[in-house]
Amino acid sequence: MKSKKIILCLIGLAIVALFFYLDLGRYLTLESLKANRQLLQTFHADHTVLMVTAFMALYIIQTGLALPGATILSLSAGAIFGPVMGTIYAVSAASIGATLAFLFTRYLLRDAVLRRFGSKLEGMNKELEERGINYLLFLRLVPLFPFFLINLAAGLTRLPLRTFMLGTFFGIIPGGFVYVNAGASLASINNLSDIASARVLGSFALLGLFALIPALYAQFKNRNTTTP
Repeated sequence: MKSKKIILCLIGLAIVALFFYLDLGRYLTLESLKANRQLLQTFHADHTVLMVTAFMALYIIQTGLALPGATILSLSAGAIFGPVMGTIYAVSAASIGATLAFLFTRYLLRDAVLRRFGSKLEGMNKELEERGINYLLFLRLVPLFPFFLINLAAGLTRLPLRTFMLGTFFGIIPGGFVYVNAGASLASINNLSDIASARVLGSFALLGLFALIPALYAQFKNRNTTTP
């Protein structure tokens, strides 16, 4: 078992090292996507299954290893597949990648993550332990913490895998659709900061607060019950 863990860790490190050594991030830019959109659409029309498979595999690896490029990949999904199918592919791939990161943290990298991020994750871990899926939905809807940190924090808790998967999948749909839908209108985007406006972020915050309501109500009810 220990040798398997070492092999998996080495494979992950090799992929990350290769990504930066080959400077693959230069392809994950808004300018590159705009320049190659027509080529990607043509390839998708000619090789639909291959294109979808390759896209999802790339997104899963990016998310699982916390590599740069999530925003561009979401925009690419809209530019290539359209807003509906693009959202399905992007959200599904991101959820699978997040689940892999969750499992890696829980079973392979627990000690390393605690040493590197332990103090930063204490508060998040406590809330995830106490409020479960409600707090996870809040974290996914409201971008208070980086996506990969939430995966790591959840992996350190006793949060059930099923709860993590469901909370992640449904929690990232709104944000995923915003970026994928923007990618479907790629020509109108000049800067990545144009996509998530203050109004959009405010809407996510409200959705996040609604997700917390059941947990807050349960806490309030328990306090009233225990008060003499």
